[in-house]
Amino acid sequence: MAENDDLARIITGCQAGDAECFSELVDLYGSRCYGYFYRLTRNNEFSDELLSELFVKLVEKIGSYKGGAFESWLFKIASNIFHDYLRGKQRRKKLLDTRRGDLAAKVTEAKRSESDRVDRLQVHLGKLDEGTRELIMLRFYSQMSLKEIARFRGEPIGTTLSRLHRGLKRLREMMGQD
Repeated sequence: MAENDDLARIITGCQAGDAECFSELVDLYGSRCYGYFYRLTRNNEFSDELLSELFVKLVEKIGSYKGGAFESWLFKIASNIFHDYLRGKQRRKKLLDTRRGDLAAKVTEAKRSESDRVDRLQVHLGKLDEGTRELIMLRFYSQMSLKEIARFRGEPIGTTLSRLHRGLKRLREMMGQD
């Protein structure tokens, strides 16, 4: 309960324009949001750029936050920024496809150690469609509950669970084909 009170204090301070509260908010969510972007782009530079854009948007939009699950609200903004990035940066998609191919070739040549398994997982995650990859990242990397994800995506929890199950099944199949 104290964590919720502290978060409420920080958000209220941000809405009042308190730079120190905003700094606390960045400290609380910066690494998780960076990880979210990195898992989606697999590129440090793009992830840094998206993270910066997220916190600029957060400064602009914090006044519109009216309560509820703050993390869902924050990751909705992050998701929108990522999707804008995809729409506006088709050349980056080509770069990611090239990188994906390069990584796949390296994995095929490498021994199957534990670190290679992580590399293979990253390659196969990259082969999933953006929606499925994002759903898996929200659930397992951002540690959002299925209920939060369903609310965030505006769909019934059963639909979210079904899509997650299908995505994980496809990922297991791809991993098993190596």
